[in-house]
Amino acid sequence: MSFRSVFLAVVIAFVLILGAFLLNRARPRVETDQPSSEMVRATGKCAECHARTQYSVVHEYEMSAHARKSVNCLDCHQPAKGQEKEDHHGFVISKKLTAGNCRSCHENIYQQFLRSRHAAPAWGAIYGETGLTPEQVDFSETYQPGGTRRPPHPFVQLEGGSAMASGCEQCHSVGKPNTDGTIGTCTVCHTRHTSSVRIARLPGTCAQCHMGPDHSQIEIYEESKHGVMFQAQEHLMNLDAEPGKLTTRDMFVPTCATCHMSGLNGLGVTHDPSERLSYYLANAVTGKRPNFASNQVKMKQICAQCHTRLVIDNVYSQGEKVIEATNERVRGAQAIMDGLRKQGVLTGPPFSNPIDFVYFDLWHYDGRTSKHGAFMGGADFVQWHGNYPMLQKTVELKAMADELRRRNGKSR
Repeated sequence: MSFRSVFLAVVIAFVLILGAFLLNRARPRVETDQPSSEMVRATGKCAECHARTQYSVVHEYEMSAHARKSVNCLDCHQPAKGQEKEDHHGFVISKKLTAGNCRSCHENIYQQFLRSRHAAPAWGAIYGETGLTPEQVDFSETYQPGGTRRPPHPFVQLEGGSAMASGCEQCHSVGKPNTDGTIGTCTVCHTRHTSSVRIARLPGTCAQCHMGPDHSQIEIYEESKHGVMFQAQEHLMNLDAEPGKLTTRDMFVPTCATCHMSGLNGLGVTHDPSERLSYYLANAVTGKRPNFASNQVKMKQICAQCHTRLVIDNVYSQGEKVIEATNERVRGAQAIMDGLRKQGVLTGPPFSNPIDFVYFDLWHYDGRTSKHGAFMGGADFVQWHGNYPMLQKTVELKAMADELRRRNGKSR
């Protein structure tokens, strides 16, 4: 072969390679940045389409523990009993997943969740028994008395469907009854496709619902020493540690999940966050939970992984004194409201008089905040977001009650 022929062959090859490179560079990144071979083996055909249309879904899945363990898309999207089925490019799947899909592998976790206030009682706090079967209500009441056997909240009617659907339901649907007979969906905390234990352990995940004036846990946590230390040292922690192997080397500063759910240093893991709670702090008048003693022991065992018994007992002692003081204030307010109704000067359904809102705010906002602040290390919330506004509203309540009696010609 002549030199001229060899030269032409090299030039042509170079031009072809350069052309292929330029064409490839012009393609969208979702086409060129294809998922790893391991992920493709795990997901099969699904990645071929979704890498083009919803690349984030493929990327999130590729990073997940499910992908590492070769749990593929169809394993999760396989229709569970009672779910709607549809043909999707040759596969029979369910697009709307519930706890019914997760329980096929995580049945024990699902049963723990069912016993919790995150399950049916979360839904019941808005809609009462509506949508729940009698069997679901009976089951929930066994573990969370009074959580579901109740009427819908007055706000459902007063504020209307749009406020419920776009407001309350966004959090309380963690316990929504599904058409397949299950309760809730695990992706509320673990997110879709990443199915991440790291995300579930982050305070911000719990903060999506546990925030605001009526349940200000995240604000209290962020003020507390725990919250300040977590913000400063999160990058030093192993938030991906397996639940059954989590130690204080992995998480030497607690998040919400550490105290309420995690199995720290060999202690039991639970998906029932109320398993370690000894008081009903969210109630107007706080009382002890049915398993008060054992629940308190479990929580103190978690505390003891970092703190001495003296510190732990001091927190509980101070918290219990705040409960007593708050209960006394709330009972005093209740007595005023009951007295007005007994005298016939306060009539009508709930939230039809200005004084109803003052009383509600006193216990539902300020009372709760004071009690949670005491147990979670939030001094400002015990005082300026708790006891001070309770004192203010007590004075306001008494003045409003006197005015109602005066208008109706009644004395105390």
